[in-house]
Amino acid sequence: MAAGIDQLKHIVVLMLENRSFDHMLGYLMAHDPRIDGVDGNQTNPDTTGKLIPVEPLAKYQSQLQPDPGHHWADVDLQIHGDIPGGPPMQGFIKAYYQKQQNVERSHNIMYCFPPEKVPVITTLARTYAVFNRWFSSLPGPTIPNRAFAHFGTSFGKTDMNLFYLNEKYKTIYERMLDHGRTAKIYYYDPPSATLGMAFILKQQPEIFATFDQFLADCRSGNLPDYSFIEPNYTDHAVGNGTVPAADQHPDHNVLAGEQFITLVYSAILDNEALWNSTALLLVYDEHGGIYDHVEPPPCVPDEFTDSQTGFKFDRLGVRVPAVLISPWVPEGTVINRVFDHASIPATVTSHFIGDFADRSPREIAADTFLDILSLDHPREDYIKFDPGDAPVPPDAANPGRPLSELLTEHVLAMREVDQQSPPEERIAVDEAHLKSEGEASKYIQMVMSKLHKKLLVTGR
Repeated sequence: MAAGIDQLKHIVVLMLENRSFDHMLGYLMAHDPRIDGVDGNQTNPDTTGKLIPVEPLAKYQSQLQPDPGHHWADVDLQIHGDIPGGPPMQGFIKAYYQKQQNVERSHNIMYCFPPEKVPVITTLARTYAVFNRWFSSLPGPTIPNRAFAHFGTSFGKTDMNLFYLNEKYKTIYERMLDHGRTAKIYYYDPPSATLGMAFILKQQPEIFATFDQFLADCRSGNLPDYSFIEPNYTDHAVGNGTVPAADQHPDHNVLAGEQFITLVYSAILDNEALWNSTALLLVYDEHGGIYDHVEPPPCVPDEFTDSQTGFKFDRLGVRVPAVLISPWVPEGTVINRVFDHASIPATVTSHFIGDFADRSPREIAADTFLDILSLDHPREDYIKFDPGDAPVPPDAANPGRPLSELLTEHVLAMREVDQQSPPEERIAVDEAHLKSEGEASKYIQMVMSKLHKKLLVTGR
């Protein structure tokens, strides 16, 4: 066993929202040709037939509004185009045009970030290990893709319904606890809550904690064996001020996500013993409808078939950014093997539990990534970020912002969990009247308060 794996006591996963590999990391190819990115020669046809090239013109906010489509039908068009048998990955502009019927605005889906505009993720990618072939687990939206990170399957679903109440397989957190290990989902705060995982909170509140507790656990060295971190999903009020959403989901400010990455990374780095015994995976749940040039590959079929679409889960979704951070990783590592979110529970299970048969076919077949910790000794160099490296503009947070499609689904998921309570305990709010992120955050906080009152007192 490699020394880095032998010393590994903690695996931490930070999963952000809805950005493609090319969009965030593609222009790193100019710095390292091993990175399978973009150089301006990649194109997509718009609805007039004009070929529109990829360009390094991405903005932090206001460019991808309305939210690009990323449900099954949207992604199917993005990957396969509207010409049967045509070249793959040629339907992104046409899919975005459907949102607003604006030809010029539809071109925005081709814009990517130059490395200097997202210095945190690009510096980490160049300093540690970047994955050329990490794909979302299915061609669809957030909740089923995140389910693969938690269960190793989405139980035959490609939509945003909360569908896991009678799950066949245990979550990675249940597995860990059953085998005497420790695991937590750290969410930002009660107004932001935990996306699509409220049912787990209802059943097992002990595996949840706030982000403040994560920071405290890093300082004390009491981090669990496995940690899954969720960012702040909403612009909302805190005290006398506001905090911007840090999930990077359009149209939230990308720099707020960059700053959140530094908080997670620095919390681990600042405890030397923790830094030398931890692997941090930074990854995104799905591409959010944004352009990527790499066609998703086939994969081992899951045992489920989506009854609505007929999809057999025999191919992956669109490629997403993924970076593995550890002092045991050789500098400038570029990984070309295929991974998806089922690799997360597969890796955690393999390292902390060992042979465990009761898993989905997709998870059993998924590659694991700890062999990337291949150095004989931990590196003594490290990157230290300054808050000025990703300055978040003061107007980034807007609690009056209209609900996105994602946050609307989040509210509906919270309502579904609340409706399982006795009638006299249900929260008397008509979610259809929630029109802003601030209003949604207040409702989410009420549900979270009822489900997990201890968190509001102790942070645990």
